[in-house]
Amino acid sequence: MVNEGTKAPAIKLETDAGEKFDLAAHKGQNVVVYFYPKADTPGCTTEACEFRDAWAAENFAKYDAIVVGVSPDQPKALTKFKEKFHLNFPLLADPEHTVAEAYGAWGEKSMYGKKYMGILRSTFIVGKDGKVAKVFPKVTPKGHAEEVLAALAELQ
Repeated sequence: MVNEGTKAPAIKLETDAGEKFDLAAHKGQNVVVYFYPKADTPGCTTEACEFRDAWAAENFAKYDAIVVGVSPDQPKALTKFKEKFHLNFPLLADPEHTVAEAYGAWGEKSMYGKKYMGILRSTFIVGKDGKVAKVFPKVTPKGHAEEVLAALAELQ
């Protein structure tokens, strides 16, 4: 996993809207990058909706921060997820999991005794200087948006 204080790995991915997102274009802004396993699943929906509600309340704007969600889903699946839950921030498609691997958010998981590779639910705050300011490994979806907002407040 990427360490705090190191330069954030590049992110150049397609969004749910078919646009290109480039992390470098957001230097001078705090960027919350959260990795989630699969669109429209219970935990991922909880996490996304909490970020949506915090964004709608302009809580992230106070800290000059934007939020982006990254998953291995295809853009079409991300569009459906975004529309279904009225998400108000970009979702990024990483089907080859190259960005997830660069951040250390791709690794071995286990379910019912079966091991497989997948997204390790985690979040990174990339500071205005382009360095990783905060790492949240092993995220629990419920309450995570508040955790991130608290960390942004501490970074001010």
